[in-house]
Amino acid sequence: MARYEAIKDIMENIEDELVVCNIGFPSRELYEIDDKDKNFYMIGSMGLASSIGLGLALAKPDSDVVVIDGDGSLLMNMGSLVTVFANNPSNLTWIVIDNGAYGSTGNQDTYAQKIDLVDIAKSVGFKNSYDFNDIDLKEIIKSENASFIVYRTEAGNSKAPIIDLDPVSIKKRFMSSLD
Repeated sequence: MARYEAIKDIMENIEDELVVCNIGFPSRELYEIDDKDKNFYMIGSMGLASSIGLGLALAKPDSDVVVIDGDGSLLMNMGSLVTVFANNPSNLTWIVIDNGAYGSTGNQDTYAQKIDLVDIAKSVGFKNSYDFNDIDLKEIIKSENASFIVYRTEAGNSKAPIIDLDPVSIKKRFMSSLD
């Protein structure tokens, strides 16, 4: 399965949640699949979708937050695993699409091909750490602890078009949806 189909699967379980999406092709694919004002598309800042999602979850405790991240981005900011775990916001679901590649920079291999990200999250202390195929995502989103989920896919990018919104417009649209 390609990342594009994985994002479609994920979004079939999203209702009113706030979504923060990883940079590059994942954001482009999400924009094409299911554009919503409550989607925050990362245009830059690789590795920081989880940090933005954590800040949002802490600032908006009555809103469920879903982060769609990539294995390469997680590997760039491994400290976020510990930080998210230590804060344990019950309204945060962090989904890492593990395609074993840096998809937006040319599909170079990541080290995620040599490690198990679910096991790493469990070793940090995440009680809710799962393979996507083993769960009911809607149920996990409503759980009482922060959740970490890995969705394994094939490497490669779709032909999703470039997002026709500039970063300031994305931010303003998203911020307006929070009211």
